[in-house]
Amino acid sequence: MEDILNQISENLQKGKSKVVAELVQQALDAGIDPGSILDNGLLAGMSVIGVKFKNNEVFVPEVLVAARAMKKGSEVLQPTLAAAGIQAKATAVIGTVQGDLHDIGKNLVKMMMEGHGIKMIDLGVDVAAEAFVEAAKENNASIICCSALLTTTMMEMKTIVDLVKQSDIADKVTVMIGGAPVNQAFCDQIGADCYALDAASAAEVAMQFIA
Repeated sequence: MEDILNQISENLQKGKSKVVAELVQQALDAGIDPGSILDNGLLAGMSVIGVKFKNNEVFVPEVLVAARAMKKGSEVLQPTLAAAGIQAKATAVIGTVQGDLHDIGKNLVKMMMEGHGIKMIDLGVDVAAEAFVEAAKENNASIICCSALLTTTMMEMKTIVDLVKQSDIADKVTVMIGGAPVNQAFCDQIGADCYALDAASAAEVAMQFIA
């Protein structure tokens, strides 16, 4: 059993989508618990990629192909997980703030968080502050992730923080911010809950808040 889960993890790290999907099906056919396939196969593999990405041992292309393999494996596993009542660890809303059309960083954060078993609601780019809050309410999200690449759009994050504080989900949701011009000092200045330097760190910080 351990061998096939290791194979899932290793092939996911190599970005072998087709092989990962086939191995997940083999594991299911062998009667391995779907939660174990998720945690010890797929998520374990993405966790390794996250650490390597943080340490500059792999780069964006490797993360993208690993995430694609994770998606393929998850598609095979999803019906069984649902039937077993196994749900995502948490739900997070993510988007690039209004006025900003950059999405590479946002997409990486989304992949890393999905690789930690978090369900991601991706609002896309140029997202109004109100849309973040509404999406968090509708999806019962515990984290709002805001991305900005332009200094001119950074202050939109303060608008989101203020709206959350005025809403009825203020004590239920964590606001995380990130992006090239953003830092811890800015996070403190606008009253956001946390700042993440990169995609791998964002996933780690998210898991701390969920725990």
